[in-house]
Amino acid sequence: MKVSIIGSTGRVGRAAAFCLAEEQAVNELNLNAREKSLERNKGEILDILDALAAKGVHVKINTSSDLKDLKDSHVIVITAGIPRSPEMDRMELGKENAKIIAYYSLKIAKYAPDSIILVVTNPVDVMTYVALKYSGFDKNKVIGLGNHLDSLRFKNYMARHFDVHVSEIHTRVIGEHGLYMVPLLSSTSIGGIPIEYYSAHDYFTDYKSFDIKTTIEHVINAGSYIISKKGATEYGPAFAISNIVNTILNDENQILTVSTLINDLVDNVDEVCLGVPVKLGQEGIKGVVPVQMNQNEREAFLEAAKYIYNSTQDIMNYLDKEYKF
Repeated sequence: MKVSIIGSTGRVGRAAAFCLAEEQAVNELNLNAREKSLERNKGEILDILDALAAKGVHVKINTSSDLKDLKDSHVIVITAGIPRSPEMDRMELGKENAKIIAYYSLKIAKYAPDSIILVVTNPVDVMTYVALKYSGFDKNKVIGLGNHLDSLRFKNYMARHFDVHVSEIHTRVIGEHGLYMVPLLSSTSIGGIPIEYYSAHDYFTDYKSFDIKTTIEHVINAGSYIISKKGATEYGPAFAISNIVNTILNDENQILTVSTLINDLVDNVDEVCLGVPVKLGQEGIKGVVPVQMNQNEREAFLEAAKYIYNSTQDIMNYLDKEYKF
């Protein structure tokens, strides 16, 4: 199947291209770039192909500045946008990146109307809504990276704290990809055992020192911390992108936490894109999985919904008034 990346010369786009090129489900990879970046992309392609030769993997990779070449893409990944600096809130990027996402969404609708859009550009929940509205696609065909990466980071922190394999941590983060993310600790388990069970047993002493507030602050600030050290996040987002795309192409029906349009999921939360667990397959989102929350989690989720809704309306009003296509 064909996958296209818009924003393929950025650090996340390049890393995602390498990850996706390794996937057996991908037999054609189209790297979209501006005209002046095509030569660089040609070098990237040769470098990727050399690496894949060592693994015995064959994939067709092209680069183009012509958006007509998005045609026949099953999934289109949008990583294009202005990068975030360490001290910058994701929402500060909103207006400039919204123009970019709106433009490409219109072009995708024109040249690849049967594709699935995966939005990576920040602020991702708002940008997912922009892509949905400007593409005109059904909501199951427009997906934001959202809390999938946050959930992976949360699992990683917990696995390191409890000194267990990351696959033994079953948890997820929902809400906003940002300050208003909500860890679902009430439904978290280690090795299939609810986490609160461990609080009653002295042999799992690490539980008593587990600081959920500090841990989620680490997850919230993980991107900023990495950016402050190396200039950008690359591998985490790239593998998260690859994970989602592979799940779609292989019709795996995995339940992943991504950003999608919410309609009356809980307490009349409506017309806002938020991170929630969904079942993913070749048609995109096959359904939103019901979320069980305790009272604190529910209140935090509603707070996230209000914040993203207001931010989204501000961005959409800006696009309507200031940016004519």
